[in-house]
Amino acid sequence: MPKHRPLTCLLLAASATVSAYPRSDLPSTTFSYKDWELVCDNTRTCRAAGYNEEDDGPNATILLTRAAGPHQPVKVELQLAEDERHPAPDQLTMSIDGRAVGIVRIEPKSSTLTLTDAQMRALLPALLKDGRIAWTGQGTTWTISTAGANAVLLKMDEFQGRLDTLGALVRKGSKPESNVLPPLRAPDIQAGPVSQDKNPIKLTPAQTREIKTALRKTVKEGDCELLDSASETAGQLEVRPFTKDKLLASHTCWIAAYNTGDGYWVVNKKPPYSAVLVTTSATDYDDGVISSFQKGRGIADCVATATWTWDGRTFAQTSDKTSGMCRQFTPGGAWDLPTLVTNVRKPR
Repeated sequence: MPKHRPLTCLLLAASATVSAYPRSDLPSTTFSYKDWELVCDNTRTCRAAGYNEEDDGPNATILLTRAAGPHQPVKVELQLAEDERHPAPDQLTMSIDGRAVGIVRIEPKSSTLTLTDAQMRALLPALLKDGRIAWTGQGTTWTISTAGANAVLLKMDEFQGRLDTLGALVRKGSKPESNVLPPLRAPDIQAGPVSQDKNPIKLTPAQTREIKTALRKTVKEGDCELLDSASETAGQLEVRPFTKDKLLASHTCWIAAYNTGDGYWVVNKKPPYSAVLVTTSATDYDDGVISSFQKGRGIADCVATATWTWDGRTFAQTSDKTSGMCRQFTPGGAWDLPTLVTNVRKPR
């Protein structure tokens, strides 16, 4: 199985997403190197995922999660790929460089296994020193690559302000944990009421031309090429009731090998039809929420998703995440790796 670039790179190459309401003031970061990747969200929680280095054979991945702030523990989860040739047992024996470090049991109603604190403490030095980390059960052994772990965990320490502190994972020092960056609260988003009328508005030819003219002014060249296409696959402009003085317009913007992207705009209810672009890579809209679901490749073993929620004034972006590298673990990907998390309250 060939290695693949991080999912975020694949999706950026496939389409251009333009949000009208980005949250550039919220900290987050992504970083990948060899068989490891790091995704830290706007609360400063970081998730580092490592993968199997083999192209064939039993496949596994681990996820290290650490919240921001002093004295935060590292949670380590293990996931085995869906593989008929190598069915996952209920429990595995974990070993590092051939030395057994206990039993790991699958969690009820979950496909993941969580390492104990003692196993986590044994794991971390092995990751940094190219140790052989393995889990064995029913005659099958699953391993994890250490290639890239050092660089990714160092980046995690840096983002959370742990470099040279007693709690750093890589570059430990004598600075107290009290010096690390504190966690940030996820933004609260109050969803606004929207029309429940799902029937598209019948537009006159003149209205269609005027609204399309307004939409064109909001997109860069190449971001929504199908807006002016006459082909049947391009679809048609759809406008629906939205709020007392606004309409919601949508149109297919691009079609790729295994993804599509629709544009969504908030438009004045009456002329002049001033338009505000939300995104050009949407795949659905329902009850005030625009969503995007994009595959990293055709078999959908890695995906990226995002949502924008109407707050009564704008469409605020309320989530943004990927499922990790494309490594044939399970449909939809192995992990939830968000860069943006929010608390959305239902409309009043």
